Amino acid sequence: MYDDMVTARYYEERLQEEYLEGKQPAFDISAGPIPGELHLAAGHEASGAGVCRHLRDVDTVTAPHRPHHVAIAKGVDLKRMTAEIFGRQTGLGKGKGGHMHLFDPDVNFACSGIIAQGCPPAVGAALASKKRNQDSVAVAFLGEGAIDQGGFFESLNLASVQELPVVFVVEDNDWAISMPKSRVTDVEDGSRRADGFDLPGVRVDHDDAVAVYEAAGEAIGRARDGNGPTLIEVQVHRRMGHFMGDAQAYRPDEDKERATERDSIERIEADLREQGVEDHEIESIREKAHDRVNEAIEWAKDQPEPDPEEAYEDVFTNSPSGVEEIEPMLEATGGDE
Repeated sequence: MYDDMVTARYYEERLQEEYLEGKQPAFDISAGPIPGELHLAAGHEASGAGVCRHLRDVDTVTAPHRPHHVAIAKGVDLKRMTAEIFGRQTGLGKGKGGHMHLFDPDVNFACSGIIAQGCPPAVGAALASKKRNQDSVAVAFLGEGAIDQGGFFESLNLASVQELPVVFVVEDNDWAISMPKSRVTDVEDGSRRADGFDLPGVRVDHDDAVAVYEAAGEAIGRARDGNGPTLIEVQVHRRMGHFMGDAQAYRPDEDKERATERDSIERIEADLREQGVEDHEIESIREKAHDRVNEAIEWAKDQPEPDPEEAYEDVFTNSPSGVEEIEPMLEATGGDE
């Protein structure tokens, strides 16, 4: 778990550096080596590491728009994920999806920028597993701002009625974009959302990877044994803005300071030392993680960009009625009609 966490933290710190290149002094979202938006999850590492340590490649994981720590913990190919973030041809989605639309079928991982969108697909994967009499499970990660979405409620309902092997993991970082949780949600403890659907709800009220691991182990074990879904809420913290370039004028300085003081990585380092792991061993893990991240980023930057014509490939379309008959006619007449 420590390896996953330090890899994720350093990965996002390096992405932050790369993202800002060419976007200053006047912030230009389209400039630089990483195009588009970038949402970083520094401070969320404990939830991804603690949950995914129980999972297999065949288990399904869906993540929201802050997906990197979960993807790393699930075992997504780091080089191809990085190439996707940089918009390169060898990326997971051929450079077309970007960081919010990562998909790695080798480890059954996907994410989306649509709030709570990962819940229905996770429930679908769990339903498929049950129908096939398999013991694989599905996990849907989402933010606390997503627990008021209809898709979330519908997913909880179907999962409960069908007793599906799915676990919902809510990452509570106190902020739904720029709104404090207290202003937009009627419950302080998001795990209480489980009460209305007759399924277990558990809250881990501090971002401790070991505590998350224990709660997730019980929930995932229940799911594998055919005992239905569980909702877990994990208290995490947001060390950066909602997105790169977010001035965070809405956020009090004391809240930012509290977030930097609550470091789950420092917590697990202290746990390791208490268990007799020596400093040189901890540093070795950290150095290897840094080397892996740097190698992935340099590899991605060397990859080719997609040909512009490839934008028309791998696209789902619903042709207008009769278009199949019209196109041959246009070709025959030279397109005059």
